Amino acid sequence: MSRPVIGISTYQDPARWGVWEMPAVLLPAAYPRLVRAAGGLAVLLPPDDAEDAARDTVAALDGLVIAGGADVEPARYGAAADPRTGPPARERDAWEMALIRAAIDRQVPLLGICRGMQLLNVALGGTLIQHLEDHTGGLGVFGSHPVTPVAGTAYADAVPETTMVPAYHHQAVDRLGTGLLASAHAPDGTVEALELPDHGSLVLGVQWHPEMGQDTRVMAALVRAAGERAAQAPRTPDPSSRAPRTPVN
Repeated sequence: MSRPVIGISTYQDPARWGVWEMPAVLLPAAYPRLVRAAGGLAVLLPPDDAEDAARDTVAALDGLVIAGGADVEPARYGAAADPRTGPPARERDAWEMALIRAAIDRQVPLLGICRGMQLLNVALGGTLIQHLEDHTGGLGVFGSHPVTPVAGTAYADAVPETTMVPAYHHQAVDRLGTGLLASAHAPDGTVEALELPDHGSLVLGVQWHPEMGQDTRVMAALVRAAGERAAQAPRTPDPSSRAPRTPVN
């Protein structure tokens, strides 16, 4: 059986290599490494126009990962920006929110990591805490803290015990989005995982960075769900996103 195809969102930033300095599509290499270690086939998803392109992109996947990164713009959940909130990444917000909605609509298994979990919460109407302390190891350094699962959740099925996780974030979930369930917490009560139960496919977010650790179980849960979906419902284009084509003689 072929490996499930797992798409990972990327982002555009200035980059420099060799003699070149120009905008580049970026993603830390740890993400595709984790997908491969968990048994999936990783493909990188460059930013594109939202909505129609997102539906076509998700239709070609067995599973989707929304990667970590910049703060979500507070205007997306009706809040003014805290002075400690980073600059907005509006195009990235729009593209990844469109990917999230397309995955949920098509029941494509979804994993949001750090920013990806926060964006999943916002996409479903939730809000964020814009700043908290002690969830990093310092500027540019991953911290570590325990995360305890909530019994009976999909996350607890994948990781049933309290584990130490690599973390680097200063924002977190505040009010949960519609239908979402908190499925793990840090000792200070921060929501560390959330999911959309009874949806028909795995929709899971984790606040930490599993790609920076050795535990593959969270990603393996996504790959497993993606493989099950692929066996039951092969990838097909979304006809609603495609205009009729005129035959060429």
